[in-house]
Amino acid sequence: MCNSELRSFEERLGDFDRRRVRLLAISVDPPEVNRRHRQELGFSFTFLSDPNAEAIRRYDLLHAGGGPDGKDISRPAEFLVDSSGTIRWVNLTRSITVRARPEEVLSAIDRLPPGR
Repeated sequence: MCNSELRSFEERLGDFDRRRVRLLAISVDPPEVNRRHRQELGFSFTFLSDPNAEAIRRYDLLHAGGGPDGKDISRPAEFLVDSSGTIRWVNLTRSITVRARPEEVLSAIDRLPPGR
């Protein structure tokens, strides 16, 4: 996610907290890059690193050669995963410029049956 999309989720973090939803961002960047990015920009939710793209490949999100200098990156996606690990909602795009807004994700959460 680019910084403006991450910022919009950070700004709505209270809405996610009230719904007992934990936000996580994942990228191919190494932990030290994610840590620095998170600190410099003041994000409070968790950033995960997947430098070998293992989870990214598992969820079929790899955009081979889509990053700077032809580096593999993740396609944009948002997942709602319940406490049992079941994927309850997915927003998946083929374009790195198309991403869900916090309002879309919050609406998807509100449409889920209670208890998950």
